Amino acid sequence: MTPLDSAPDRDWFKSSRSANNANCVEVRFAADAVGVRDSKDRSGPALAFGAVAWTGFVTTLKAGPTLRT
Repeated sequence: MTPLDSAPDRDWFKSSRSANNANCVEVRFAADAVGVRDSKDRSGPALAFGAVAWTGFVTTLKAGPTLRT
């Protein structure tokens, strides 16, 4: 079990722009990782990203859609 797996639900959050239908992801910032999980399956697995990977992911999202060739 990782610290993300044992984190209380209050430590996880989702975007304030999320709809109430639970079709979103939740995020948790831990000391050594950022966790991402499905809001519909809170007891399911969580993905863990290191700081560099998380920053790259967020930067890519903010850049918007791109055409891949």
